[in-house]
Amino acid sequence: MHKPPGHPAADRRLSPSRRRLLQTLLAAPAIGWLGAPARAAAATNFPTKALRVVVPFGPGGVADLTARVVTQHMAQTLGQAVIVDNKPGAGGVVAADSVAKSAPDGHTLLLMSNANAISARLFKTLPFDPVGAFQPVSTLGTFDLALFVPANSPFKTFADFVTAARSKPGALNVGTINVGSTQHLTAELMKTAAGIDVQVVPFNGSPAVFTALRGGQVDATVEILTPMMSQVKAGAARALVVTNERRSPALPDTPTAREAGAPQWLATSWNALAAPSATPREVVERLNHAIRAAVADGAVHQQLEELYIDPRASSPQEAGDLLRREIARWGAVIERAHIPQQG
Repeated sequence: MHKPPGHPAADRRLSPSRRRLLQTLLAAPAIGWLGAPARAAAATNFPTKALRVVVPFGPGGVADLTARVVTQHMAQTLGQAVIVDNKPGAGGVVAADSVAKSAPDGHTLLLMSNANAISARLFKTLPFDPVGAFQPVSTLGTFDLALFVPANSPFKTFADFVTAARSKPGALNVGTINVGSTQHLTAELMKTAAGIDVQVVPFNGSPAVFTALRGGQVDATVEILTPMMSQVKAGAARALVVTNERRSPALPDTPTAREAGAPQWLATSWNALAAPSATPREVVERLNHAIRAAVADGAVHQQLEELYIDPRASSPQEAGDLLRREIARWGAVIERAHIPQQG
């Protein structure tokens, strides 16, 4: 559990003067004899205070809950409290910018997601380098997306939906959350992958999408499983297809897009933790170890699975490679869909 202020582990700190000196040394180039001792000191003393994980979404969403589940266990491993700081808005730019400009000492981390990869191509300019400003530490997990229809929809399969879309181009409406979201771009990707013309209608949040779906204002929605499974279990919605390479354990009878005849329609969402780019390697490795221990923990694993998340830690290199691949992938979708760049 999180360590409160006053816990013995929270009081093992360097004096203010020594901490300032250490920060100065860590900020300096690792040249000659200075580099190794500075990095060793960082690894030995880290963490010296509570950690802060900045989440670019509001409380209660899948990203927020993922961060809270994982960081609760990280606090036990690291011996310091880990505070979740929600900074929603502007496609995650505000949150990312605050972390990019924070001290590169490992005490401030960013909850990364597909939104970071998307914003790299969705915005004309960013106040930070979306790749160079961060050192990804580890992924936390992936989660599936699916195409859902109301329970009373005449479309019983994805083939039914595609046939109807091809017979009346532009007549069907697919609701998603905000323009530039993973859900929105996955719906746009569906049009290309399945060779259909549908209207993708963005709404300001999942509740508005649910209302439109139940009320018949849209014919279908592309959404992640976490907010939709309650609708499925209540008999209000059905999933026609999932966009992962394998079937979802939560929807074992629902085919993948590949099985349903759209092999190019592949999309998953993901979360990761990242530090400012200049964070010492030894600190990143310590954080990576704490994340791996959390994701491997049975209770954490179960909590994430209950959120319909596939728990999955990685190396820093693997997390960085994922970010770069996703930037290229979603950039291509944005270009094909002619989505105007935002200022």
